[in-house]
Amino acid sequence: MARVYLFKRFERFWHWTQAALIVFLLVTGFDIHGTYSIMPWHDAVRLHRFGAWTLITLWVFAIFWHFTTGEWKQYIPTTNRLIDVANYYAFGIFKPGAHHPFGVTQLQKHNPLQRLAYLGLKLFISPVLWISGLLYMYFKDPFTAAVVQPIIHTFGLTLGFVAIVHTFAAFCMLLFFIGHVYMGFTGHPPYAYVKAMITGWGDAEEDPAAQNEKG
Repeated sequence: MARVYLFKRFERFWHWTQAALIVFLLVTGFDIHGTYSIMPWHDAVRLHRFGAWTLITLWVFAIFWHFTTGEWKQYIPTTNRLIDVANYYAFGIFKPGAHHPFGVTQLQKHNPLQRLAYLGLKLFISPVLWISGLLYMYFKDPFTAAVVQPIIHTFGLTLGFVAIVHTFAAFCMLLFFIGHVYMGFTGHPPYAYVKAMITGWGDAEEDPAAQNEKG
């Protein structure tokens, strides 16, 4: 096992800023939805809109960074040892002395299960939130209604349906966030993954499959 620099400065900035904005949007969004009331409705709408555009801006920079640095390759899905990883998190993690079936390296930061989860986030949850949120946000805006309303009506949708889709995607994001936080404390020691995302440094080990081939 070796100590290596896994997460670059922008990568850590993007991760923690995105996490904070997602929490901010969930809090203000469910307030707007009427799940609870911790602030005036109009304030929640204004803050939610600000948070949404801030997150979209961050996403644009993150997408640009991933493609220019080649880090997008970290998210290419694979089924190689997917079942082994799933079994580890479902059962093996609770057994003393059990080892993770996937070795983290600078070239492979995410295991197969993480890659599929991130793929779902980037190709489904985030785009649905982005599109439905913008359509709903600017449906009655005097400057954009002439563009947004025909788009919704062309697909035979209603504003109510767009709101339901946005809320459903928000719950999906909430479930992803809860799962992400849980998985973040499954290292050895439990805070290892969180510490690595704060400092950038983590423990990389040789892939178990490679070790077996040598043996």
